[in-house]
Amino acid sequence: MKHAILGTGAIGGLIGTALASLGEDVIVIVRLQQLPDYPSRLSLERPAGVITAPAHAVAALSEPVDVLWIATKTFQLESALKSVEAIPRMIIPLLNGVDHVATLRAQFGADHVVPGTIAIEAERAAPGVFIQRAPTVRLNLSSAAEPTLGPIVKKLADLGFVAQFIANEQTLLWGKLCFLGPFALATSASGKTMGEILTDPTWKQRLFDSVEEACAVGRALGAEVDAAKIESMMQNAPPTMRSSMQKDVAAGRPPELDAIGGAIVRGGEQQGINVSTTRSLMAEISAKVAA
Repeated sequence: MKHAILGTGAIGGLIGTALASLGEDVIVIVRLQQLPDYPSRLSLERPAGVITAPAHAVAALSEPVDVLWIATKTFQLESALKSVEAIPRMIIPLLNGVDHVATLRAQFGADHVVPGTIAIEAERAAPGVFIQRAPTVRLNLSSAAEPTLGPIVKKLADLGFVAQFIANEQTLLWGKLCFLGPFALATSASGKTMGEILTDPTWKQRLFDSVEEACAVGRALGAEVDAAKIESMMQNAPPTMRSSMQKDVAAGRPPELDAIGGAIVRGGEQQGINVSTTRSLMAEISAKVAA
């Protein structure tokens, strides 16, 4: 099966390397100026060891592929899509937030876009070189992908992937956002790790209030999400865990504030749900970015 990866940061690199290591045909789409020096083999450093695999780099996708995996930042999506010249048979976006699904379906058609989510702490060390920090990769895909990707997903289990096919798309998308949104916002606004937030009564309350808000919005939109379960997951998370948004803010990079927090706020406005804690966390992060 032929795959293309749009967005060769940590997540795109992890997916591309994993698929190529299974013998899948992988194309990575990179910026034109990166093309001459981009390596012909991808490398992924995992807790269980390093895997390497071949991949073909291109500046534009000019031929159809079976699956296009999109792992750009949400604010990079529009410009990145200019390099997709041929319509893939299936598009799996692994972006944060929820709004990108409608955007992609408007451009490529509803039947081509099959949402997915991924949860893993990973980094890009250099072009074509990636680091996976945790042993388990949690990959959730819409059940519409199961006939095509079921056999591949089973093979990914050997690389530490825990994958599920989920029929309810709202549950798929909001199941991640209800964890990621509050976690990203609280860590970015406070500058604290998960463990530091949980041992600070004020920040713990703000974190859990934001979880309650996100879950209320998700349920109103048809998702099956449980705030108590998400809060329990947070309390069992590694205490040193930091969010990608937090790292972006600290490094002076633009954060995905609108895609992550904005989706919860917009949903709250549409459904008449109070999301004041989420709003206040976003305002604090915006002030940090502006400073």
